[in-house]
Amino acid sequence: MVPPADAIPPVRHADAPAPGELLGSHYDHCFGCGEAQPHGLHLQARAGDGVSITAEFTVRPAHQGAPGLAHGGVLTSALDETLGSLNWLLRTIAVTGRLETDFVRPVPVDTQLFLQAEVTAVAGRKIYSSAVGRIGGPDGPVAVRAKALFIEVKVDHFIDNGRSAEIQAAMSDPDQIRRVRAFEVNP
Repeated sequence: MVPPADAIPPVRHADAPAPGELLGSHYDHCFGCGEAQPHGLHLQARAGDGVSITAEFTVRPAHQGAPGLAHGGVLTSALDETLGSLNWLLRTIAVTGRLETDFVRPVPVDTQLFLQAEVTAVAGRKIYSSAVGRIGGPDGPVAVRAKALFIEVKVDHFIDNGRSAEIQAAMSDPDQIRRVRAFEVNP
C-alpha cells in the first residue's frame, strides 16, 4: 500500500496521550485489548514518539493454530489492533479498510510478541500505517509485518451497524474518554 503523491505526514493531536503512556482498552469486550474477553489478546499499547505506538501480548494456548504455534489469524488480529490504536494519537475515528500481513517466522505459544507501529501518511480520510512484530524482545527477530489503510468514519458507522445493546452500553459509559474510545478502531 503506497500513499498517493499528495499524502501528507501525520500530525499527532495536541491532546494525544504522552509518549510512554498506556493507552488502555478502548472497549472491555474487544478481542484485541479488552479485559472482559477471556480468550482475547489483552494487548497492551503505549504511546510512542510522533505518531507511533508500541504494544505487546503473550501468545497463549487458546491462540494456537498448528500445535504449539500461534494461529496466523490471531497474529493478524494483534497487528490490526496495534495499527488501529494509532488512530487514538490522531484523535480520529477510523476503521480498517485494508490490511496486508507478512508472516516471517513462526511464533510459539507462551512467546511474548513485541509490536511497533506508526502512521506513515494521511490523504484525506485515508490513514496509511505500518507495523512490525518481534519475538524475544523489542529488538528480537521479526516474526510478522503489516501495512494498513484505515478510513476515517463518523460514529454513525457504529451506531448504524452495531448491535443496539452494546452500542447503548458503550454510549452510557460515564467515562467520556472510554465512551469515545469505544468507537475508534472496529471495522
